[in-house]
Amino acid sequence: MSTLELNYQHVLQRLQQACTQSNRSSQSVRLLAVSKTKPATMVEAVYALGQRSFGENYLQDGMDKITALTHLHDIEWHFIGPLQSNKTRPVAEHFQWVETVDREKIARRLSEQRPADMKALNVLVQVNISAEEQKAGVLPDEARALCQLISELPNLCLRGLMCIPEATGDEQRLSTQLQAMQALYQQLAAEFPAMDTLSMGMSGDMELAIACGSTEIRIGTDIFGARDYPANNPPNN
Repeated sequence: MSTLELNYQHVLQRLQQACTQSNRSSQSVRLLAVSKTKPATMVEAVYALGQRSFGENYLQDGMDKITALTHLHDIEWHFIGPLQSNKTRPVAEHFQWVETVDREKIARRLSEQRPADMKALNVLVQVNISAEEQKAGVLPDEARALCQLISELPNLCLRGLMCIPEATGDEQRLSTQLQAMQALYQQLAAEFPAMDTLSMGMSGDMELAIACGSTEIRIGTDIFGARDYPANNPPNN
């Protein structure tokens, strides 16, 4: 068994154990394999193990893999990085999900640029649940207004919320933020019935995030190994 397969199976086991501990079905939590900076060959190898949803942070890096893997017809691409307004078109044309929408301008451009022959683009609103000045995302009390706007745009489907909580070793502080996200999600999902996704939790806080209601965890290094930034694909693209 390859290292990649061992890694993938270990992540699946952790997910299953976390769901069991929280009295949840493992089917209620999607694993998003974060393949940023990794080659298409590694994505295809994990696809062969049964994984279908992959997350990309960097546009050109993601587009190279989408182009290389067009033969994998049921693969699902999620854009999970910061999105500049001048780069929305390729995302609207080639991805199935965008998880980092935090501005009206980005939402409108994605809707306008989504091809008419494609299904509505699935969108998550990124929430800055820790209210850190340097972090992207709307503040919690601004989330409803953006959700309302997205729900009215013709080529977008509002599917839920995403957050990257504070990087802290204080588990109680982290738990408070994740619980606040869960409460916000439940409040908005009652108003916007298409919402079914709460994306929070990575390798370091997977178990806590699942206990707090996450329906999608985003795992990169624990599956693919340490990040590698090729010279022609710096991390700021």
